[in-house]
Amino acid sequence: MAMTNAPKKAELHDAADISRALAPAFDDDPMMRWFFPEDATRATTLADYFSTLFTRQYLLNGVVERTADAAAFWVPAEAQEKAVPDAETIRLLIGILGERAGLFKEAVETAAAHTPGEPHWSLALIGAAPAAQGTGQGGALLRSGLAQADAAGQPVYLESSKAANLPVYEHFGFTVREEFVLPGGGPTLWGMWRDAR
Repeated sequence: MAMTNAPKKAELHDAADISRALAPAFDDDPMMRWFFPEDATRATTLADYFSTLFTRQYLLNGVVERTADAAAFWVPAEAQEKAVPDAETIRLLIGILGERAGLFKEAVETAAAHTPGEPHWSLALIGAAPAAQGTGQGGALLRSGLAQADAAGQPVYLESSKAANLPVYEHFGFTVREEFVLPGGGPTLWGMWRDAR
């Protein structure tokens, strides 16, 4: 039976489908292009990157939902301290990032310094394969995660490096809280906040 746009909880066996959706979804993302600058290998390295994050970090300590061609990785307030890479995950990410691993580390540390201190849910990432964009899958995932955060009485924080996405998030009630540039010539990130409803 074909999947609909209705979000479902992702499971380990969904890793390949999630990676296949997210890799092309983030191909034009400024931060991903900065981490993975080689056009010839970006699709493969992005797939490895998202698969590693999904299987080793967010599946274990977050809320991951998917549709047929999209996925969203959320971290509830109570899981924020646990949803960080362990030593083996860091080793795998270094292998995927290669010479860009140092920039990645600096970017993560910079973003962490800008993360709000009050309890909140985080939208770590959301994306839909290009062919599925505009079909409502991303919106369905956003509404589902926001409903869960609202049910927990928690605000939501996200960071975007793609200016074109800001109006989409604003449509869902987010406002820009802060704008900052990643070190080492990195892209601008916009920290966005949505109060609980």
